Amino acid sequence: MTDREFTVFLVDDDESVLKAITRLLRARGHRVQSFTSPSEFLSNHDPSIAGCAILDVAMPGLDGLALQQALGASGSCRPVIFLTGRGDIPTTVRAMRAGAVDFLTKPVSDTDLLMAIAQAERRDSEARAAQAGLSSLNTRLALLTPREREVMQHVVAGRLNKQIASVLGTAEKTIKVHRGRVMAKLGVRSVADLVRLAERAGISGEA
Repeated sequence: MTDREFTVFLVDDDESVLKAITRLLRARGHRVQSFTSPSEFLSNHDPSIAGCAILDVAMPGLDGLALQQALGASGSCRPVIFLTGRGDIPTTVRAMRAGAVDFLTKPVSDTDLLMAIAQAERRDSEARAAQAGLSSLNTRLALLTPREREVMQHVVAGRLNKQIASVLGTAEKTIKVHRGRVMAKLGVRSVADLVRLAERAGISGEA
């Protein structure tokens, strides 16, 4: 069963296509929001809502590929499925390289569309989980004082307490205190865990 919070956003200037796909997806338990133009979609788009976008490739004004680029430029990780009236290999390649989940030709089969949406739902869930994890990590990192963060960088670089104390011009026991606070605030128990955490946060081992 689909996640009740997962929404399928349809963008197609052909209202008959919108109605047909909306009817199909709602019958299968999906939440659907439909738009007849890219501008209408962008002005109402809320990236915090879990879901995927099904975009027509050929639309007046902003086409599907340009809309995909606009979503990416806004920082949205919204999974995209394309629908097209004709097969176009170069366009397909561009779309897939830009991260599209699938590129389907109209009239699309129910099975292919539902499979693509299921894949998009998994991708959206994974991206949001990773994003939430990174947000939690950044919140914990913000608890560190400037000196604690400095000590953390030296530890991640593989330096011993004595070496860190020498570089920072302080006592070794003071470094031990800072190091213990870093581990406690970040919720890690070993240097290996600290190194993995630093890698996830994009923190280098060079102080």
